[in-house]
Amino acid sequence: MNDILDLSTQQLRHVADLKEKIESLQQELTRVLGGAAPVGAAASKGSKRAYRISPAARARIAAAQRARWAKFHAGRPVRKKLRIMSAAAKAKIAAAARRRWAAAKAAGKSRL
Repeated sequence: MNDILDLSTQQLRHVADLKEKIESLQQELTRVLGGAAPVGAAASKGSKRAYRISPAARARIAAAQRARWAKFHAGRPVRKKLRIMSAAAKAKIAAAARRRWAAAKAAGKSRL
């Protein structure tokens, strides 16, 4: 970026002319090739990627990542599954909370 600041006005004009020539040549090339998408910065206008990954390549990448994950986690101990509370236990807790709130409201409190 500092190189641009050090250029003279004549050099800047020359750079701008070259850029215009490059763009016109790219347009001509696109027209000659029958509208094939150009490669590079001009291709990424409107999209964030200049290329697309095929489903096969995406599958290979995913498989490699799964293998890396498995290798990394191979020697680690497996965590126990968390216990799941039964519906009856949830109902008991909810009923106790309702009783506490009823008692608090009867005492004229707005918080416990």
